[in-house]
Amino acid sequence: MARARSPDPRRRRPRPAADAPIQLDRRDRILLNHVQGGFPVVSRPFAALGEALGMSEEEVLFRLRHLLKAGALSRFGPILNARQMGGERTLAALHVPPERFQEVAAIVNRLPTISHNYARDHHYNMWFVVSSDDEAEVERTLQSIERQTGLRPLNLPALEEYFVEVNFQLPVE
Repeated sequence: MARARSPDPRRRRPRPAADAPIQLDRRDRILLNHVQGGFPVVSRPFAALGEALGMSEEEVLFRLRHLLKAGALSRFGPILNARQMGGERTLAALHVPPERFQEVAAIVNRLPTISHNYARDHHYNMWFVVSSDDEAEVERTLQSIERQTGLRPLNLPALEEYFVEVNFQLPVE
């Protein structure tokens, strides 16, 4: 029996143009409202989610993959607490010359320990999160970035974490 594959949050997708708004239909909005803040932890979570919403497992997966590809979702997957699992994570930043930005972003984005990477209008214009189940791997990743780019990352480890849950409830009518 073929198993439905979940969307792969590690695949880096090019972002659609900012001037191309994404049209969400009613079923997309219902689905997005229900995947925020909780997800069924069962053997077939997409089937359970679909059953609760009156959709098939295939429709749920199709819609999520479409929303990822279209850029409505930047990623889909859990946010793991690396510290609770014996690992570590840190926020890091780079000052990247504008003419090298795409080159450096490609180097950073290829690393499996990078979970987020954002351009910022700031002296430190590239901000990213490094996470690993191996605490030493975070430092090795920062050293690798410096070695490959010639740019020294600013390491900003969290001193204390605060949980802030933000859910965007989309109108469905």
